[in-house]
Amino acid sequence: MSPRKSPCLFSLLLTLLTRLLPQTEARSFVVDWEHDRFLLDGAPFRYVSGSLHYFRVPRVLWADRLFKMQLSGLNAVQLYVPWNYHEPQPGVYNFNGSRDLIAFLNEAAAANLLVILRPGPYICAEWEMGGLPSWLLQKPKIHLRTSDPADNMTKIFTQLRKYEPRGPLVNSEYYTGWLDYWGHNHSTRSILSVTKGLEDMLKLGASVNMYMFHGGTNFGYWNGADEKGRFLPITTSYDYDAPISEAGDPTPKFFALRNVISKFQEIPLGPLPPPSLKMALGPFTLYLDGDLLDFLDLLCPQGPIHSVLPMTFEAVKQDHGFMLYRTYLSYTVFEPTPFWVPNNGVHDRAYVMVEGVFQGVLERNMKHKLFLMGKIGSRLDILLENMGRLSFGSNHSDFKGLLEPPILGQSVLTQWMMFPLKVDNLVKLWFPLQLPKREQHTAPSGPTFYSTTFPIVGSVGDSFLYLPGWTKGQVWINGFNLGRYWTQQGPQQTLYVPRPLLFPKGAMNKITLLELENVPVQPQIQFLDKPILNSTLYSTYIYSLSDTQTAYEPMKLSGH
Repeated sequence: MSPRKSPCLFSLLLTLLTRLLPQTEARSFVVDWEHDRFLLDGAPFRYVSGSLHYFRVPRVLWADRLFKMQLSGLNAVQLYVPWNYHEPQPGVYNFNGSRDLIAFLNEAAAANLLVILRPGPYICAEWEMGGLPSWLLQKPKIHLRTSDPADNMTKIFTQLRKYEPRGPLVNSEYYTGWLDYWGHNHSTRSILSVTKGLEDMLKLGASVNMYMFHGGTNFGYWNGADEKGRFLPITTSYDYDAPISEAGDPTPKFFALRNVISKFQEIPLGPLPPPSLKMALGPFTLYLDGDLLDFLDLLCPQGPIHSVLPMTFEAVKQDHGFMLYRTYLSYTVFEPTPFWVPNNGVHDRAYVMVEGVFQGVLERNMKHKLFLMGKIGSRLDILLENMGRLSFGSNHSDFKGLLEPPILGQSVLTQWMMFPLKVDNLVKLWFPLQLPKREQHTAPSGPTFYSTTFPIVGSVGDSFLYLPGWTKGQVWINGFNLGRYWTQQGPQQTLYVPRPLLFPKGAMNKITLLELENVPVQPQIQFLDKPILNSTLYSTYIYSLSDTQTAYEPMKLSGH
């Protein structure tokens, strides 16, 4: 990754993609308006496609997922290109490793799949800020988007013919499932409704793209969010109830769709590969490394930024993750006194500590107050978590951090220090080290690091990390940021652990947790051979495209 002086990401993309154009054989793809169809190399053509996001799948697994898509009968793959994934800072481009778009396109070609490329700049996709880079918000008055795409698909073809009487019928986003929000119910869509809709469209001669065919995972901090009355961050899992599961296995929905496709075009012969090897391990006990505040010098080696009023993540160029706000009480607070942030000024969760003692949580869209006490000069620390920027909507400039100065009693708190935290850098520094372990915390713990090492005795397989009793936080496997967990909230209870992240027999694996609230009495984790994606306090949420609503009315579609 190195600075360039190219005018923009998209001109760079054009340069990269021209490298893929055939040099010896002229090809064509045109619209035959007279006969309402596409022509590929002069012959009638319709695509049956599926969406897959390379940025949600480890690079070493791209070929596996694409091969299975091709065996289902698909002849194309649709993908987005997230701007923020490839241009993390203005003029700094990254197309290496898991960001190597050309390598993915070559894998698609090797799987004999055509590519429908959607480069943005805005993509939605339930991805952080809809694919727009957060550094755009360094201009506080920027107007990001001016309108929303239409999202009523129930009469799409009738509407299409109203405005475009001729030309091929196309459904570019036919939903095979739906996304999940933390604290909501797990979303599913029945096999019968998906297959019936697909067959009806194929009978009309339509080209169809199924969103998603393989969902994947929002590793690290990359999940997006919606705002429907309140802030709704999206889960780490992007399984989507898709035909190919988050772990890359064909589901019953996969085989049902394959049967439908086989009625309209030839599908590849031969057996499908079996599901990947899954393994169960543990339980393993984790040990205390220390409070987050103990490592502040390592988490923010450049030191704090000083300001009379708190500054946002964007103002101090902190893209993701966490930032610590610190001030000192200018007077003694003798009795429990209300502490809050006005005007919904917490974006998104605030973990409050006085002299290092955890006091509780303030949360976006929640009219909640804590009650604090402290002597003059007592240290007040607020750890702010960015839960993912809004990925859908018109001009949602989703600034993160403390957007307003907190209030204690009747006093506006000023004179703040901001510590932008580089948690991933610290975990990678720790990864090869064995830190001295400390005594177990008494609950509630507040933001705290725990870790342990473990061997794998037998064959290495995919697994699902289960964190019973833990509350909320971030987890790393061998230095890789696996994503967020929120066991207490659900519906997702396990995190997908791809086999390539794990070391085989003869090496020790390391797991690190940043628990933000409460550590269980028995700080254990285990690896399961099946995922748990549907454990929640709420009823199961069924996403339906039918005209008749079920007992559970679906929320307004967010689009992609």
